[in-house]
Parts: sequence; structure tokens; C-alpha cells
Amino acid sequence: MFVGFFFAKPLLELMATPEDVIDLSSLYMRIYFAGMPFFMVYNFGAAILRSIGDTKRPLYFLLISGIVNVLFNLCFVIVFEMGVAGVALATIISEGISSALILLCLKHMDGPLHFELKDMRFHKELALQMLEVGLPAGLQGIIFSISNVLIQSSINSFGSLVMAGNTAASNIEGFVYTSMNAVYQTSLSFTSQNFGAKKYNRIDKILLECLVIVSIVGLVLGQGTYFFGQQLLSIYSSDERVIQFGINRLAVISTMYCLCGIMDTLVGSLRGIGYSILPMLVSLTGVCLIRVIWIFTVFKAVHTTFSLYISYPITWVITLVAHGICFMVVRKKIRRVA
Repeated sequence: MFVGFFFAKPLLELMATPEDVIDLSSLYMRIYFAGMPFFMVYNFGAAILRSIGDTKRPLYFLLISGIVNVLFNLCFVIVFEMGVAGVALATIISEGISSALILLCLKHMDGPLHFELKDMRFHKELALQMLEVGLPAGLQGIIFSISNVLIQSSINSFGSLVMAGNTAASNIEGFVYTSMNAVYQTSLSFTSQNFGAKKYNRIDKILLECLVIVSIVGLVLGQGTYFFGQQLLSIYSSDERVIQFGINRLAVISTMYCLCGIMDTLVGSLRGIGYSILPMLVSLTGVCLIRVIWIFTVFKAVHTTFSLYISYPITWVITLVAHGICFMVVRKKIRRVA
């Protein structure tokens, strides 16, 4: 949060952000980073509720937050003419509301999930166990972000119109990813619960069903966003050139987004049976390293948005195959132990 707040502009300059948008971009980033604690509290609280199968209340709180976000966006941008600052401020206010709702929910719960600030303590053994599982995943996310920064820098080299189209398309794809990520979370939760209960025979069934579901979700939503790309992108911009640049991205990435969902679901199963470092290493090699190499070789030789976008599905295929092999090896090892 502090690094992002104080070094927003230098970081954007390293990403070759166009001069005509860098000041507004750095302003947005500073305000957004200031609201990170709210984002963190909501996600941690929502994860606790989902761990006992309560997926509805986090959704309700998020819906309330989303409605508030839209209303404040309209108020700050249209009424008070705050521009980008108004959009960022509306975001962190809505996140503050969702985090407050999560804490109130936990405070009024009975049993082990009951939350009291005065009872909070640091438990060394539990902290080490959580770090063992969470740190590799967090490190993977950081390095993923670094590779995405390189990709965004490459996008920025095409100018602000391509940047705008890419950003709009990326936002639309975010809905597809969130839907597929729900299946990843399901795979992780169900696998870990059955692994803990030593019901190993259920693990294969859970993975198979999750793979079928995530494939259907990814194909339907991914193809749908491309089919209705013109209408969806027009929500973000009325400029035909921006819309076309967005469609160019959707045609390559969104149509094959189901591959990313399959990859993540395999990671969920591996983490569910206690393997966190292995999928991290595979993902970092298969996705991050190959994309970085791709940028400095193929993209450098063929400087087009297509040559950049195609790196996504290529790395997804390579990584999901590697994760599949890892799961079969680990699963065989578990059968021998059982």
C-alpha cells in the first residue's frame, strides 16, 4: 500500500504510460492504494464465511457495495465533477462498506467464527501453517503482477487509444475470470475438506466436476463477451477505434479464457491436498517466465497486439498440461499412502 501510494507515478513511468494519461493514472492509483485495508478485510472475512459454506452473504455484501459504488460514481463524477479522483474515491468508500458489513456479520455470529477485536491474539503455530500455504500463493501473485506490468508496458507502447481499448476489454474479461475463479475456490475448499477427512476417493470426482463446470462457464461467458463485444465495449467508450482495439483483445483472450479456468482449477486441487509450492513453481515457469521470454523475443520481432495477446492462451495450455501431470503424480502418491 505504501509503495503503491508514494511511488505510483515513477512506477507508471517505468511502464511507459502515455504522457496524456499519466497524471490522472497516478492520482487514481494513490487513492485506490489508500483503500487497500478495506479490500483486505473484506476478502479475509469473505474467505472465513465461505470456508463454512456461506457463499451468499459475501455476495450480498458485494452487491450492496457495487450499488453504492455506482451511485457514488455518478454523484462524484457528474454532480461534483471530480473526474478520476471521484471514481477512485467511490471505489474505496464502497470497499469500506463491504468490509464493515463483513465484520458486523462475524461479530454477530456464534461459535468459532465469532469476532471480537479485544480477543484477537497472535498464534505463532497457526501463523506458520498459514504462511506455509499462503506465502507461495502470494509470491506467485506478486510475480504474476510483475509479468502483467511488462505486458501492460508493451500495450502502452501502442498509444493511449490501444491502451483504452485494452483496459475496457480487460474489465469485461474480469467478469468471466471472477465466474471461473469461483470454481477454483470451490475446488480448493471441497478438496481440502475431503483431504482433511481422509476421503481421498472424492478428490478425483471433485476435480472432474469442477473441470466440466469451469469449461462450460469459460466457454459460454468467454464466447459471449466476444459476440456482444461491440455493445459491451460501447459502455466504456464511444470511440470506434477504442472499441475495435478492445474487440481485437477479446477475439484472442476472451474466446480462449476457459483454458485459464482449467489451469486455475487444477491449481486449486493441488493446493487443496497441501501442495502450494509445486503449483507456484509450475505457474511461475509456465506463465510468467515464458511470457517474459515471449515479450523479449517474439513480440520484439513482431510488434503487434496480436503477437502479444496470443502469449496468453499459449502459456495457459503449457501450464495446465504441467499442472495436470503434477496432479496425477501427487494423486498416485496419495493412493499409495491411503
